[in-house]
Amino acid sequence: MKIGDKLNGQIVGIKPYGAFVELEKDKIGLIHISEVKAGYIDNIYKNLSVGQKVTVQIIDLDEYSQKISLSLRSLEEEGYISQPKHRFSNSRYKIGFKPLAKALPNWIDESLAFLKKDTPTN
Repeated sequence: MKIGDKLNGQIVGIKPYGAFVELEKDKIGLIHISEVKAGYIDNIYKNLSVGQKVTVQIIDLDEYSQKISLSLRSLEEEGYISQPKHRFSNSRYKIGFKPLAKALPNWIDESLAFLKKDTPTN
């Protein structure tokens, strides 16, 4: 067995954090809840059941502890599309720091005037 191998197995236990899969050669691996499918899963019991046959991919092998990390998500089709990030500004305009550089002298004058106003005089 090595990272990247695809194996058939059967789910032998489910916990809120993941599912235990019995693989060939009497080895047991864990599918962490984040590796069940793309997107958010609030209840793993709705997606998997004990006795279910699954095809999994090895994503990590810890030789020291003999732990096998498995994934169903890595075998999914590229059907999941993440929501695009909303940007504060429009990235199509290449304006850089020009507006900030233009406003900076005014901000400095306002700040100095504010500081002079609040400074006690002797």
